[in-house]
Amino acid sequence: MTTGVRRRMGVDERRQQLIGVALDLFSRRSPDDVSIDEIASAAGISRPLVYHYFPGKLSLYEAALRRAADDLAGRFAEPHEGPLGARLLRVMHRYFDFVDEHGPGFSALMRGGPAVGSSTTNALIDSVRQAAYDQILSHLEISDPPARLELVVRSWISLAESTALIWLEGRRIPRDELEIQLVHDFAALAAVSAAHNEELGALMRGVFKGEPADGPFGHLVGRLISLASF
Repeated sequence: MTTGVRRRMGVDERRQQLIGVALDLFSRRSPDDVSIDEIASAAGISRPLVYHYFPGKLSLYEAALRRAADDLAGRFAEPHEGPLGARLLRVMHRYFDFVDEHGPGFSALMRGGPAVGSSTTNALIDSVRQAAYDQILSHLEISDPPARLELVVRSWISLAESTALIWLEGRRIPRDELEIQLVHDFAALAAVSAAHNEELGALMRGVFKGEPADGPFGHLVGRLISLASF
C-alpha cells in the first residue's frame, strides 16, 4: 500500500525539473506570457520555492534557453557519410523539428525575448550559430575557409533562422518544401560565390562532383535548367 508521500528532490534535480517545466511552457507560449506562478504550479511547488533555486524569472529563462540552445546546436551534428546535399537535408529536417516543437521558445531564443540585451542570451545565440558554422565547415573538410566561403556559410545560417521565424508566423508553406529549399539555397549561394572566385570554385566543384542526380543538389540543377529554357 502506497502512502502518497512525495519524494524530496535534491537541489540540482529540482533545478533541472524547473528548467524543464519552464522550457515546456516557453515552447508553447511566449516567455513574456508565462509567470513564475504558472511555473511553480506546473512543477508542483510554491512560488517562494522557485525563487529559492532561481533569483528571478530572467535567470530561469536563461537557464531554459541554455538547454534549448544546446539541443538546437546538437541538431547540426551529422555523420560524415553520403553526399553533402543529403546530409544538409537531414540537418534541416531536425532543425525544423525543433522549430516546430518549440515555436515560441525558438522565437525568443533568436529574437532575445524578455532577456533582450542580456549578454548571456546573446552568447547562447552566438553559440548555436557557431556550432552550425563549425559543422558545415567540417562537412566541407576545411578548417581555414577563404573569406567568400565564410560569408556563404554564415549568410546561409542567417537565412535558415529568418526562414524559420517567418514560417512560424503563419506556416503558410509546407515545412518539407522549406527544408529542401534551404538546401538548394546553400548550393545556390555557394555556386554564385564560386563563380567569382577560383579557390572557392575548385572546392565547390569537388563537392558537386560527388552529388547524385537524384539528390537535393541534382534536383536543383534540373530545375534551374528547366527555368532557363525560355
